[in-house]
Amino acid sequence: MEYKALALQICCDAINACEKRSQADDSMFASISKINKQIQASKKFIGQDLKLVVLPEYFLTGFPMDEHLTEWQEKACLHKNSKQWQELATIAIENDIFLSGNVYELDENFPSLYFQASFIFSPAGVKILNYRRLISMFTPTPHDVWDSYLSLYSYESVFPVADTEIGKLACIASEEILYPEIARCLFMKGAEVLLHSSSEISSPLLTQKNIAKQARAIENMAYVVSANSAGIRGIDIPFASTDGSSKIVQYEGIVLSEAGAGESMVASATIHLSALRHSRARVGMPNIAARQRFELFAESYARNAIYPVNTLLNQKPHKKIFLENIRKGIENLKLP
Repeated sequence: MEYKALALQICCDAINACEKRSQADDSMFASISKINKQIQASKKFIGQDLKLVVLPEYFLTGFPMDEHLTEWQEKACLHKNSKQWQELATIAIENDIFLSGNVYELDENFPSLYFQASFIFSPAGVKILNYRRLISMFTPTPHDVWDSYLSLYSYESVFPVADTEIGKLACIASEEILYPEIARCLFMKGAEVLLHSSSEISSPLLTQKNIAKQARAIENMAYVVSANSAGIRGIDIPFASTDGSSKIVQYEGIVLSEAGAGESMVASATIHLSALRHSRARVGMPNIAARQRFELFAESYARNAIYPVNTLLNQKPHKKIFLENIRKGIENLKLP
């Protein structure tokens, strides 16, 4: 099985300056319309075997800066019936692709929170995967309400993998690429292609996240399709700080393609699924996936906790809470 994948590098239009939800919606729909046209044009150039497109983080809204939680809920977050979901599904249908990206969403079971969620739509327009970011600086995550979250959704929902005709797909959000455990848990559930929506600092020098993309591919014998933004427009952060480095990394850590600065379809490459599966099935030293010994490490993880869990079960999110959690984590780093 072979097909083309694209990490589409596009400019993100922030909605922070929008005073009304209607203005924010107009901006979101304009972004979705632009993305649809760019995918259509990219597919004509790359070829009709383009079957997977990954969008950058913040492609729909940008990220909260000075907005408090309720304000960002009202301004930027999608609920389960938001029209934006249908518009994104339409892109997948019209272009006959699997479409992945990352947005802010609401959950009626946690009305005082929002989550950052990565999604995958199938070519039929069905949302086949919804992954909620687990590690973040200031955005609430399932870990912050862990006991309640697990009672509602179960542990199986935390690391979702979609088994599709183009492989077993999973999502990693933004800086989570720096945390090997997330990719590893997805690997444990069979993930073959890791879809990474990011909006990260780009540099001609080798950045931490770019090193991590190759490391996660090597460690898990998986493809990494990583889409970065082509800058964020509409906020005071210098525009081109998060511009460039979208890439596709092969399962041996080889970078197959990488975009420079600006909006770009350059980060496109062939996913050789049969070759990946052959490599995972080979007997030999290069098959590090088959030589994992998880029992060696399970007790060490169980014994040690760093970042505190369940801190938002009984209080609303605030930056002070997140900062205090980091201070507690620093104290907990003084392990025995």
